Amino acid sequence: MSVRVGIGYDSHRLAAGERLIVGGVEIEFERGLAGHSDADVLAHAVTDAILGAAGAGDIGAHFPPDDERWSDADSIELLRRAVAGLDGRVVNVDATVICERPAIGPHREAIEARLAGAVDAPVSVKATTNEGMGAIGRGEGIAVIAVAAFEPAGSIPGHSE
Repeated sequence: MSVRVGIGYDSHRLAAGERLIVGGVEIEFERGLAGHSDADVLAHAVTDAILGAAGAGDIGAHFPPDDERWSDADSIELLRRAVAGLDGRVVNVDATVICERPAIGPHREAIEARLAGAVDAPVSVKATTNEGMGAIGRGEGIAVIAVAAFEPAGSIPGHSE
């Protein structure tokens, strides 16, 4: 078995008048994330981690931010499309959401289930703060770091390259 690993990172500003969607789950909060699509910072980092593990570029190459087709797009659907276009399978994903507020813990199970359904693999989501440091610590945005393991089709028993 040959497994490849990829890392994804994303961050978005919190802004008034926007919806807050994290890992495909809408969270009630006084501000949401600003961005070209639905600004789902977690789905974007997971997409980049998987694409990186597969050696398939990054989310911007597949869904360019200057392409109006992706304006207000559902990032879980973008994640599904990215995974469907790969030759192999996602083994697992691990991600850490970094924000001062809102609390991610109460939404963790729903987020993990939504992401796992999109990638057809186990997903673990953790959350931490930035201990009040920097823009994230001041509550100006949310960042995510994600790691994904991917098994190319050529290494799956019964498949050939």
